Formats: sequence, C-alpha cells, structure tokens
Amino acid sequence: VVIALLPAVVVSVLFYGWSELLVLGVSVASCVLLEYLITKYLLKSPCTVGDWSAVITGVLLALNLPATTPWWVVLIGAIFAIGVAKMTFGGLGQNLFNPAIAGRVFLLISFPTYMTDWTKPAGFISSAAVDAYTGATPLGLVAEQGVGAVENMDYLDMLFVNIGGSAGELSALALLAGFVYLLARNVIKPYITLSIWATVAVFAGIFWLVNPAEYTDPVFNLLTGGMLLGSIFMATDYVTSPMSKWGGVVFGIGIGLLTMLIRYFGAYPEGMSFAILIMNSVVPLLNKWFHTKKYGRA
Repeated sequence: VVIALLPAVVVSVLFYGWSELLVLGVSVASCVLLEYLITKYLLKSPCTVGDWSAVITGVLLALNLPATTPWWVVLIGAIFAIGVAKMTFGGLGQNLFNPAIAGRVFLLISFPTYMTDWTKPAGFISSAAVDAYTGATPLGLVAEQGVGAVENMDYLDMLFVNIGGSAGELSALALLAGFVYLLARNVIKPYITLSIWATVAVFAGIFWLVNPAEYTDPVFNLLTGGMLLGSIFMATDYVTSPMSKWGGVVFGIGIGLLTMLIRYFGAYPEGMSFAILIMNSVVPLLNKWFHTKKYGRA
C-alpha cells in the first residue's frame, strides 16, 4: 500500500514542496510514535509499528490535508486517528472506523479554516507563474457559484494535476497508477472501488441528464475531491470493510450514494470522508447479512 501511494506522494511533494514534506513528516512520525507509546505503556502489549499500518495511516492522513496545514494541527489529527479511532478499540484488526478518515473528519469539524485553506505553497515544480495561488477546489466552486464555474474545466488537466484541494487530490493519474499496482499485487478488493465508481457514475449521470445546468456530470464527480483517494485506499481497508464480496458491493454502493447525496444536497461540497465513516459503522451488520458460509454448514 505504501508503494502504491508513492506516485501520489511524489507528485504532491513536487508541486507543494517543503510544506507538504513537513505535513507528511509530522503525520507519519506522530502516528508511528503514538502507536509505539500506546502499545508499550498503556496497552502493555507487543509493539505493532512493524506492520506498517501506522505508516499507512500517517501517509493517508497527510494526503487528506492541505499542504498549508500547521504542524500542530497535523499532530492533533494523528493523535485522534491513532489514539482514538484505532488504539481505543484495541489496535489493528479491532478498530471500527478507518483511522485516517476519522482524523481528517475530526480536523475538518474542529479546524475548518485550516482544512479549507487552498493557498498553493511554492513547490519544487510550479504549474503557475506565481509562487502562490488561492482558490476554491472544483467542488467548492460548484457549491459557491454553480456548475457554470467549472463548465470550461479541462478533464485532461484534472486527470494529471489539480492544484486546488488536499494533497491527495492533486493528481488523479497518480492515484490510478497506485490502483493498478494494488490490483496487480492482489492487495485490495476491487469490487468495493468499482461499485463506488459505478454508483457515482449512475447517480451523477441521472441528475446531470435531467438538469445539466444545476448538476455536475459523472466524469467530474469521479475525478474531483477525495473520490479516488477514498475509494482506492481507504474504503478498501481490510479491517473496516465487509469480509464478503456481496457485502463489499453493498458497502461500495452505500458510499457512492452517500457521497453524491452530500455533494448535491449537503452542507459540504465533498462527502467522501463522511460516507466512508457512516458505512464503516454498518460493516458489522453487512458481515452478518452477507456472511460466508462455513464448509458443510447451511
């Protein structure tokens, strides 16, 4: 998973520079250190940092934050992600909610100003003639100004680089490269990701065909915001997703529906994080409904 995230990490560092390196460093170091301290001194159990799950949480949390996020806000997010969302439940394999998503949502509610600061720091590679650029994300533009604000947006540019948003939203192409790698290594459950994409495409397609002047099209919704990062790397988390195939499909459909309902009718322009958390809470029920039958039993 860490290898699959490397393309997105490299692109974010190249375009956001030292600011993004600081966010990544603080996030990963905090998550690893916190898990070590909790397992050693509070749970008094064998250290689990060697399984790299804390590293993955740190990277994902960093990619869910703007590159301008202050280091102390990142630290608070790591404390919530590891200390509350993960270790409170007993550690890896027992947590109900995806730690990185839980950390991001906690910060979004607690520090909305920092979490919606889309100032573009000067990176090692600049896509603009100026050192900094401030503006709403494509989803934010739609929420504030309507569909007309993005009607001339080039989807090819969006596929390669999107300078507005969290670091993990920077390049859809980098995230898709990670998805292909995970599929090749047989690491994730593809039916969860594909069911999310299919649901979003159908839902957005229906509303777009009915009223294209008010609702964005399917391609826009698939490439913007946290759609790719969430559906590829966080919804497919083994611990917080259903064990069965059909449970995973229903899980993905639920995430897709909730995401689009929040995007189109909710108070937030983005709904992926909330949708994943809500469906995480339904996983025990899905495991009960779609349980895998044991050999020789009905």
